[in-house]
Amino acid sequence: MPVGAGNHYPVAVIHVAPGLAISEDELDFQFVRSSGPGGQKVNKTSSAVQLRFDAAASPALSDELLRRLRQLAGRRMTAEGVMVIEATRHRSQRQNREEALQRLLALLREASRKRKNRRPTSPGAGQRERRLQGKHERSRLKRFRRRPSAHEE
Repeated sequence: MPVGAGNHYPVAVIHVAPGLAISEDELDFQFVRSSGPGGQKVNKTSSAVQLRFDAAASPALSDELLRRLRQLAGRRMTAEGVMVIEATRHRSQRQNREEALQRLLALLREASRKRKNRRPTSPGAGQRERRLQGKHERSRLKRFRRRPSAHEE
């Protein structure tokens, strides 16, 4: 890089899955105060992490991938398409930051997996026979529970 080119550092690329990589500058980490136990330092440090990833604006995600990600994310994705992942399990910012990132990458990997189309099949002969046998047994059981009629006595 030429001297005096500014304070621009090379942006790291995070490889999520084959054919899918996101730029590190697409991730926004915010540190907030964590709820729960923590002793005396709990009200002084911001160890909880909120990771925001604008999936809708990401050039790495196709429309199909974004649709699958939206289904998987549920309430973790806003209506605008921003993923918000909170990590509060650990007491250190670094560990919470790493956990939030790993959870995002796991969601992206899951969304990038292609689902095999299910080919509809008909039940086999043995399966049909077992189903009918089960229905017959159930019918027999219920028949024995009935009050005997006049002609059966």
